[in-house]
Amino acid sequence: MQQLYPPADGAAVDVAGLEAAYAYPPLGGGATWLRANMVTSLDGATQGSDGRSRTVSSPPDRVVLSLLRRLCDVVIAGAGTVRAERYGPVDRPIAVVSRSLRLDDNAPLFTEATHRTIVITVESAPADHRARLAAVADVILAGDEELDVAAAREALADRGLTRLLCEGGAHLLAHIVTAGALDDLCYTLTPRMVGGHSARLLETPLPLESDWSLGHLIEDGGTLLMRWMARRG
Repeated sequence: MQQLYPPADGAAVDVAGLEAAYAYPPLGGGATWLRANMVTSLDGATQGSDGRSRTVSSPPDRVVLSLLRRLCDVVIAGAGTVRAERYGPVDRPIAVVSRSLRLDDNAPLFTEATHRTIVITVESAPADHRARLAAVADVILAGDEELDVAAAREALADRGLTRLLCEGGAHLLAHIVTAGALDDLCYTLTPRMVGGHSARLLETPLPLESDWSLGHLIEDGGTLLMRWMARRG
């Protein structure tokens, strides 16, 4: 594993070095840090023909995925991603973002969770769905018709969850970026092509402007592991 940027003088990046490369900044006073982790194939696909990101992933990408989950306080994902990737319990709380609340409350994500699952939704969500899910999860209301990212972050921080990791999908990530709320993007480019049709990293019909700077670039077996930092101001 070779760290290409910043220069590493030819030294390999060990586990401790990898943890340092992806460390969250010190947080205090209720501050939060919201990062996203996404992967694409060389031809830009976020999913393979089975609709799952694992199809375009690679062993180094999965190492980083595991590391990022260990470093965070909560994993955030849109309902579509949770269904497509077949999310189950992990050793961190999972927060599912959904406006419609078409979620299976009998799924292992709720019934076998080691930490009570969180559902983030909006005031306009169906009341009967909210009541059903409240029996198996903590329901957060953040926004009226559309997700209020700032309100969701504040609600998570109130629960002591300040190191936030968003794993998609593309519509949720676009909403976060449009709100200017994403602090860093951990992006993996794998050395394979899959063809077909796939979503982009961000899916939004509207143009947006968002500037980023490269935090690091690590190469491992042709996989490029990048961390991009949001430019503020």
